[in-house]
Amino acid sequence: MVAQAESLNPTEVIYPDSDGQPMANNTEQFNWILVIQQNLDWLYANDPNVFVAGDLFWYPVEGRNNIVNAPDVMVVFGRPKGKRGSYQQWYESGIAPQVVFEILSPSNSQDEMDRKLLFYDRYGVEEYYIYNPEKNQLRGWLRGEVGLDIIPAIANFSSPRLGIRFDLSGEELQIYRPDGTKFFSYIEICQRLEQAEAALAAETRRAQILAERLRQMGVNPEDLM
Repeated sequence: MVAQAESLNPTEVIYPDSDGQPMANNTEQFNWILVIQQNLDWLYANDPNVFVAGDLFWYPVEGRNNIVNAPDVMVVFGRPKGKRGSYQQWYESGIAPQVVFEILSPSNSQDEMDRKLLFYDRYGVEEYYIYNPEKNQLRGWLRGEVGLDIIPAIANFSSPRLGIRFDLSGEELQIYRPDGTKFFSYIEICQRLEQAEAALAAETRRAQILAERLRQMGVNPEDLM
């Protein structure tokens, strides 16, 4: 989404944090934004100088509050994690987001997406990806010598910056971390955690039963360790 705002007077420029519009227009778009943003946050959880955000206003030019966009997901290398009302680039060592994702919804027009591509091209994005969940279509652009160039064959493509791989072989996009781990939804993560906790509890119980049987046989389990 893009906000158009005007400064109150020539000496005071206000940079709004919101345009009052919803982050997503449907549940599928919202879920995809969360999956990508949260998994990228997890991927760089131990790197204090990688900032990942979703639906955050990005102002690239100081004093120009009408030049703004809010990528569905953006990744900035070289900037610390932390709370921000908006990403004002002149306060961020002049560093533009290097990687941007947009998730399409039926309300997105071609003109709107063309404007976004022009914005990201003009203001320094290195990698730009658009995913259409309804059609399971992914498009991407990489920065070349003269700007963003379309990626001609994106199936099974790996992001140069992020190292993540895009798999379009199934009914919906699958994204894999550099170590081959799949991007999981929150529900999938909770299910895997519950399974791991249940397996650990079962193993602990088996160890307790074995220890008790050894004691009944006059053997101290600690002597076997």
